[in-house]
Amino acid sequence: MTQTIDSTLFKSMVMSGAALLEQNKQNINDLNVFPVPDGDTGTNMSLTLNAGVTALKNGSFDTVGAQADAVAGALLRGARGNSGVILSLLFRGLSKSLHGKGDIGSYELASAFSEGVAVAYKAVMRPTEGTILTVSRLASEAALEYAETQDELEPMFERMLEVGGQALAATTEQNPVLKKAGVVDAGAKGYLLIIRGMLLALQGSPVEASEPSGGTSQDSAQFDTFSDEDITYTYCTEFIVSRENLRSVDALREFLSGIGDSIVVVDDDEIIKVHVHTDMPGAVLTQALTYGSLVSVKIENMRLQHTQMIENQAGPASDGPAAPEKKYGVVAVCAGDGMRDVFDNLGVDAVVTGGQTMNPSTEDILKAVESVPAEIVFVLPNNKNIIMAAQQCEPLSTRRVVVIPSKTVPQGISAMVNFDQDMELEALTGAMTSACSTVHTALVTYAARDSEFDGTPIKAGEYLALLENSLLACAPDLSLLFTEISAAIRQFDPEVLTIFYGENVKDDAAKTVEDKLSSDFPDADITLINGGQPVYYYMISAE
Repeated sequence: MTQTIDSTLFKSMVMSGAALLEQNKQNINDLNVFPVPDGDTGTNMSLTLNAGVTALKNGSFDTVGAQADAVAGALLRGARGNSGVILSLLFRGLSKSLHGKGDIGSYELASAFSEGVAVAYKAVMRPTEGTILTVSRLASEAALEYAETQDELEPMFERMLEVGGQALAATTEQNPVLKKAGVVDAGAKGYLLIIRGMLLALQGSPVEASEPSGGTSQDSAQFDTFSDEDITYTYCTEFIVSRENLRSVDALREFLSGIGDSIVVVDDDEIIKVHVHTDMPGAVLTQALTYGSLVSVKIENMRLQHTQMIENQAGPASDGPAAPEKKYGVVAVCAGDGMRDVFDNLGVDAVVTGGQTMNPSTEDILKAVESVPAEIVFVLPNNKNIIMAAQQCEPLSTRRVVVIPSKTVPQGISAMVNFDQDMELEALTGAMTSACSTVHTALVTYAARDSEFDGTPIKAGEYLALLENSLLACAPDLSLLFTEISAAIRQFDPEVLTIFYGENVKDDAAKTVEDKLSSDFPDADITLINGGQPVYYYMISAE
């Protein structure tokens, strides 16, 4: 029986746990229940833990404490989804307990597991029982109780799995969402797989990394038992912000608790990592910027995820891409329910959620293209940072793809207004591309930090006006900013002005802006639309 873990064995245990989780990640994915999808739980946990494996492989560590520190640091930065963040917290607490230690025994490891649970519970606002938190807590309590009188490690892990397994089975009844789906908690099952993988390494039979097993669990959750009304908030928002001041994170926690749920806030010496479900990701990011610079951001539409889960569970509607039923189709990229409605009303076949700070991947765009029942599919990226990703679809798609290089949403709308199914391809491409050039776009956003641009000093928190993606003006007051905007767009002698206001703008504030522009441009046809877009308070198109 093993009584001591050295650095070589600890590394093997972590890698074995990661390998067993990787082999079973699809089964974990199939348990992933609504209304907290966060992508795929098994995939997120596996990618998170494998960040730690990479750190172990790339580094040289002589002690268990140094290895635990390296793993925890890598997991914190590599954590994906709610489950991945909680897993990183469990390892963060473990590393705090093992910091500076060489070889360790059963009591030291059991204490470290308990510290990990304490850190996770502290970071998760309004922790829910019947989850990975419950199972890890009960398993660690069993380990600590055992280690107070026994030294052998293998029986300690067996006891963790026994108690953890009982706790896992109970999660179905503890959590109403799990009970509705008829499954156990996915994150908790993933955690126990890691513990089992560690035990196998202790027993001299570590799990080797291999290709994922694939397949579908017979106990997979039935997502069609839920409607999207079960979602309290639409956007799963994750980000890392660098720690550039001493401002208390408690203020951020309080702010998040007022506009979201499923909140996890991890405060490190160098970074703050946040997971939250909210309807206002733009407001969340604005608040985050008061602590420092954003390192990474991921925003996912959970209602869209739910729809896709139901479609995937039902199976493909056909063998492969949609069969062509017409000559032309269109895919547009945008963010905000109002923006989506505009494109839907103009006849776009598919909308990909994305934009500034949340650029969709080529795969996201390609899936939308393949879903369109047309021989030729036009793509409107509507953001200069998305154009190249869209162009990568051209050689990958089963149908012809034509990317119209729209750099803003208003340009994409103008291109769509000029879309005509009866035109020849070359003429239609030219008309849509030309339409983009006739639209001038002013954007109103905020300054993330003090800086200087083209000799203009900018202060954090000021409003910024961009014209054609170049800085136009900055001011602490919106009325001053719109004076500059009016002066700039007057050169275009616009006949039509369209104001799209964002998710954090109230109707009466938007009406004030409309009145201001109506006064400045009395002969122009002005339309006010609730675009619901994040990041930008206003998008103004001048034609």
